[in-house]
Amino acid sequence: MYRLPMPSSAAEPAKNQDFESQLRLCLGLFATGVTVVTACGPDGERAGLTVSSFNSVSLQPPLVLWSLNRASQSMAIFESTQHHVIHVLGAHQLALGERFASPRAQRWEGLDHGWSQHGCPLLEGCLAVFECRQRSRHVEGDHVIFVAQVQACRSHPDAAPLLYHRGQMFPYPS
Repeated sequence: MYRLPMPSSAAEPAKNQDFESQLRLCLGLFATGVTVVTACGPDGERAGLTVSSFNSVSLQPPLVLWSLNRASQSMAIFESTQHHVIHVLGAHQLALGERFASPRAQRWEGLDHGWSQHGCPLLEGCLAVFECRQRSRHVEGDHVIFVAQVQACRSHPDAAPLLYHRGQMFPYPS
């Protein structure tokens, strides 16, 4: 096990490359589901990206959160819109998860999709879909945490999930 000595100041982040590698490895051991978050900017430009940092916050009011790297090319769209859709991918959607993790220009090419009531792209066949209104944003480190209020949701609860573990997506065995 790798242990890093405590920094001299609790507010000062560790700047040890070995620590960052170990942290990345440890975080990768936490298996999560895979989501694709979509939105549409004021000029009509669609944004969509694969996100594994998604979780519930509250049932009353219905809140969820997800985070996005501050350097993301899609950041301007997500900061400029009040609505987005979070799609929880099923085991059968590995190609869709990979598509939205690919270079930005190729994500929408030839992809059929619908539209939410607030003009966000809707992907078909997902395990669950959350149509959301952005409630708040919090800059923390190199990411922005988006907290959103769920306005509508639907699911296909009998389908198996797509998982993310150790830097790879894979279908959960059904």
